[in-house]
Amino acid sequence: MHVLLSGIVGSTAYGLAHAGSDLDRLGLFAAPTVAFHGLHRPAESHVTTAPDRTLHEAAKWCRLALSGNPTATELVWLPEELYEVRTPLGEELIGLREAFLSGPAVRSAYLGYARQQFRKLSSRDRTDPAGAARAAKHARHLVRLVRQGVTLYETGRLEIRLPDPDRIRALGEQFAERPEDATALLADAETRFARPGALPAAPDERPVESWLRRVRAAHLPAT
Repeated sequence: MHVLLSGIVGSTAYGLAHAGSDLDRLGLFAAPTVAFHGLHRPAESHVTTAPDRTLHEAAKWCRLALSGNPTATELVWLPEELYEVRTPLGEELIGLREAFLSGPAVRSAYLGYARQQFRKLSSRDRTDPAGAARAAKHARHLVRLVRQGVTLYETGRLEIRLPDPDRIRALGEQFAERPEDATALLADAETRFARPGALPAAPDERPVESWLRRVRAAHLPAT
């Protein structure tokens, strides 16, 4: 397994981390090309909890990013200092990041994940401290996903480091106490996503396919 690109993501990247926050890492790797020639395909993901790290095989990561997956997408938009592995092929991928974007995919993925956080928030038992803490976390994720998704849709740029983390935390506490307050935020996001944005109607798969073929060629056995 050859890691091509890896960095620190999650609350640390967003500027929302606190003393007890986990340090989350995300990356992508290239499996040996000959591993795809047998009966069984290589594992597409490797996940560990000590440390917390998720690595996706290059093709799987590309599919996730083309579908607008927020977690996968952020890997190629991180601030420079958060990258821990950055190979030449990983550098090329960062340069291709806009090719993965499309309006419909971003709208569907970010709204979908935000609604999922709202459902989790609404179903939490907030009468005990643990439940209240989880509700606040769901609420922060909801606000962050809406903020990042709308900005990406309207500007074509993914904002990883949030400029107002204190505001996000405050809204998280508010929505944790009164989940119904978050419905206005979701409704506003739906309205903005319904307008024309800065992203194309479909991603540009050609440079993505070309990059993936270079990855496969680079990981053939030496002759």
